[in-house]
Amino acid sequence: MRQAGCIALLLGLLAGCGGEAGQEAKTTAGKLAARVNGTEITMQQLGSAGSLGRPVSPLQALDQVIDRELMVQQALQARLDRDPQVAQALEASRRQVLAQAWLERAAAAKARPAADEVRAFYEENPAIFAQRRIYKIRELTVAGSFDKSDPLLSQIRAELASARDLEDVAGWLKWRNLKVSAVSGTTQAAEHLPLGYLPQLARMKEGELAVFPSAFGATVVQLVHAQEAPLAEREAVPLIEQFLSGRKRLELAAAEVKRLRGTASIWKG
Repeated sequence: MRQAGCIALLLGLLAGCGGEAGQEAKTTAGKLAARVNGTEITMQQLGSAGSLGRPVSPLQALDQVIDRELMVQQALQARLDRDPQVAQALEASRRQVLAQAWLERAAAAKARPAADEVRAFYEENPAIFAQRRIYKIRELTVAGSFDKSDPLLSQIRAELASARDLEDVAGWLKWRNLKVSAVSGTTQAAEHLPLGYLPQLARMKEGELAVFPSAFGATVVQLVHAQEAPLAEREAVPLIEQFLSGRKRLELAAAEVKRLRGTASIWKG
């Protein structure tokens, strides 16, 4: 959810483009950006440029697409597209893109949440919105596999009752020959913390300690400071819409795959 607000606003702006603005966007997308040995590169192709997810400038994007086009031309001259392994990879990529496009189209019309769904989500999650806080915490992790009923968690909770700080807890855990991380500190808004932490964190006083089971072991947290930072419903709407839309897309995609399997003739060797 950390980028949801910006993304939701951007999607809203794009969806609202029409008339002259929409035509201008189409014209810009089709505008010629460069020619490489006679092959045209349009502005639309620059959107696929980027390095490890990092943003690049328009000039860097153009250079990256030109470099890629040069290498593609060399690969085609060498007939690499006829190499069995390359051809198989190209076909797999094409089929993946087609499958993803179908799921997106099948889910797009139904994924947008209704206003009452957004309002209900806001009211059901006060720790993220109306009672939102920014938490400064210290934490350490204990490697292992625990569930909520694990006796070790109960023993850790009992130890926390008399511990002064995380260093005391770390020493006790190491004495039990458990693998413990170094103590680290962080400041995070409620929506960036695991949802399972929030009910207990909201009740804790500064200096208190708590332990939370996780997929990879357990995390011991000490609350250093909590600052009130409520988020009004109107401010939260873009984040909630993006979150609910993403969740609905996953549900609709799973339902669509199930429907297709139910109507298909499938043989497994």
